[in-house]
Amino acid sequence: MRKTVTALAAAAGLTAAVGFMTPAAAADTAELSVLHAIPDTTVDVYVNGALTLDDFTPGTLAGPLDLPAGSYALAITAPDAADASAPIIGPVNVNLAAGGNYTAVANLDASGAPTANFYTNDLSTVAPGKAHLTVRHDAAAPAVDVLANGAPVITNLENPGEKTLAVDAGTISASVAAAGTTAPVIGPADLTLPEGTHTFVYAWGSLADGNLALATQTIGGMESAPNAVPSALATSEDGNGAALAAGASVAVMLLIGAAAVARRNKAAGARN
Repeated sequence: MRKTVTALAAAAGLTAAVGFMTPAAAADTAELSVLHAIPDTTVDVYVNGALTLDDFTPGTLAGPLDLPAGSYALAITAPDAADASAPIIGPVNVNLAAGGNYTAVANLDASGAPTANFYTNDLSTVAPGKAHLTVRHDAAAPAVDVLANGAPVITNLENPGEKTLAVDAGTISASVAAAGTTAPVIGPADLTLPEGTHTFVYAWGSLADGNLALATQTIGGMESAPNAVPSALATSEDGNGAALAAGASVAVMLLIGAAAVARRNKAAGARN
């Protein structure tokens, strides 16, 4: 497991990070990404009782994990917990279909309590000249509106809801405001939507605590062209109240069992 975020640029007070992820899942496997969207809380993530993400920090997007299709129990614990027997969140049972692409989010519900949301990522073909944009509300905040170039394009989105748009490929100025208003609580920031991609934007953090942020996950290769193969770019950044990341952290695990044993042995050695 590698967890890396490489800072490449900073513009308009926003930190940007860029990276590349693995191709789409094979016919008998599924891809699972995990977003840590609980502010100020480092955690460990267990999959079927095996330590999978160690010292997972807020604002980090890990994945995709290439997993055999089937049912999985996801549990989130305090860092360096002995096992998954006393999770902070979960265990959450999820079903991963062969060829599917999913994102699990550890986040706050609308009232501020830790919870987990599980989303299926749409990999359908994108029309020429277009991009798909999905906004997901994973923040401790009331309903919000999403504005593009100052005009609302998604309205009254509540936690844990999501809404999807087909938009012209290009760059938009994106921001999030309380429902029925236009004063940003996150952003504005430039969001680039390349042709043939599906970008997932996550609003996370807490309005009351003043740490709302955005994270993005982009999956490409869905343009209307022969032999297009979905691939993933993703980003996630702690926003200090107004961040919109534009790239990726990388985490690939082909053999969960073997990797978990190795990580657990390493952790045990460090504690001894």
